[in-house]
Amino acid sequence: MDELKEAWYALEGHWKIEPSRKRISGDKSYGFMRWTLAPLFRMILRVKIRGIANVPKSGPVILAANHLSHVDPLVVILASRRKTHYLAKDGHFRNFALAAFMRATGQIKTNREAGGSGVLSNAAVVLHANRALGIFPEGTRSKKDQPPYLLPGKTGIARIAASNPDVPIVPIGLMGTREFMTPSKHKIPRLWRAVNISYGKPVTWWEWLGENSSVNDLQALTNKEDHEVISELSGLYRKFTDEFMELIRGQGAP
Repeated sequence: MDELKEAWYALEGHWKIEPSRKRISGDKSYGFMRWTLAPLFRMILRVKIRGIANVPKSGPVILAANHLSHVDPLVVILASRRKTHYLAKDGHFRNFALAAFMRATGQIKTNREAGGSGVLSNAAVVLHANRALGIFPEGTRSKKDQPPYLLPGKTGIARIAASNPDVPIVPIGLMGTREFMTPSKHKIPRLWRAVNISYGKPVTWWEWLGENSSVNDLQALTNKEDHEVISELSGLYRKFTDEFMELIRGQGAP
């Protein structure tokens, strides 16, 4: 493994994502809500949690789930028992009340038009602060009317994993959130509808890379042109993403 890591770090210029200058807010307000409102919501809502032991209690972690409804981030935050930061599109910060909630819970304002690199740099801020990063690998909420709802994953999850190879990534299956609050149909949550959340065994980039590449393969890349290295890495990212989406499906994602 040491040789594999050395070969991977020799390519650091091609995969390293530097954190942006974004600041994480809401520590005090988030802590207050976590210890007061979160237990109340867990009692009121019909949420069944499975595999919570797979979520590390401290340190950086990526919580990656399927995306069916607007309530999905809240469900993950309430169930995970970790202060979880999501990259929220800037449109969520235009409404005063919603913007105040976003800042109070430490969500990070992101302009998606700035491009993938900018978004991933904001994500790196969370991990470098040893916090939990919540993401939806599909990149957007599934708008499919019939199951299977799960969309192909975007390779952003692989790129952030590759740049933080020690960080565990937990595959999460969310079930019932579409029925709990269907976008463009339900104005308020239907609290009587059951929601299930299942946490799978975490995987790190190192673990995956050790099974899908070799020291010789990575060392050979150091002698190739930049565009060839980028192409090879893109192939690795695509393969990681596809396999990770299957892990999410395996957790019950419809």
